[in-house]
Amino acid sequence: MKRRMKATIAYDGTNFSGYQVQPNQRTVQEEIEKVLTVMHKNEKIVQVTASGRTDARVHATGQVLHFDTTLSIPLDRYAHALNVQLPSDIRVVKVEEVASDFHARYNVHGKRYRYIWSCEKVQSPFRRFYATPTNGVTPDVEEMKKAAQYILGTHDFSCFCAANTSVVDKVRTVTALEFEWHGNELHMIITGNGFLYNMVRIIAGTLWEVGIGKRNSAQLKDIVASINRTTAGKTAPPQGLYLETVYYPE
Repeated sequence: MKRRMKATIAYDGTNFSGYQVQPNQRTVQEEIEKVLTVMHKNEKIVQVTASGRTDARVHATGQVLHFDTTLSIPLDRYAHALNVQLPSDIRVVKVEEVASDFHARYNVHGKRYRYIWSCEKVQSPFRRFYATPTNGVTPDVEEMKKAAQYILGTHDFSCFCAANTSVVDKVRTVTALEFEWHGNELHMIITGNGFLYNMVRIIAGTLWEVGIGKRNSAQLKDIVASINRTTAGKTAPPQGLYLETVYYPE
């Protein structure tokens, strides 16, 4: 009998070409499907479906996926069974059995991302793959917070979407956008009902430009209203981005 499993996973994106399978590239999806297929005696490729994609070098602490299994592995052993075979830069945090109509992508209610800048004058070599260096520049976070207020709410976010996306409907709702200092690292935490391709990184890049005085906070109102990608800032580098939580209806 088939069981549908929901897995919450974490991965270090440094050595991946993103989440989704790509020809001749190392991806998170391929590594997981490879292990599941071996566990199922190579009968056929066991496909996993995730809440969404992440780009090359982007990390996740709470990515969610689902797959169907015929194995009778006890639920409390399933994560371990996967982890002992997965590479060390992917870890299954939790596995749950869910209803057969659960869908990791289509049932998503919202997501939370975190973006990290390292504001140390000399960045630790141990953080080079996990935070974006600012070479000692410390931004005006109060100005960034003012600018962030124009992003909150429901808008057509075309200005914060990569031009090569095929998505037609670019209306999304951002419910929270906050900043926190953790030592010398500045964290931006953003929550919404969904995000467009590169949306979080473009928001991060634009708000950073506000923080260092290249833009003023009031400009964000016009940028959002423009629905034009060329009005916003640069796309922030990938290594500072983390998919932190995926929300589903209770």
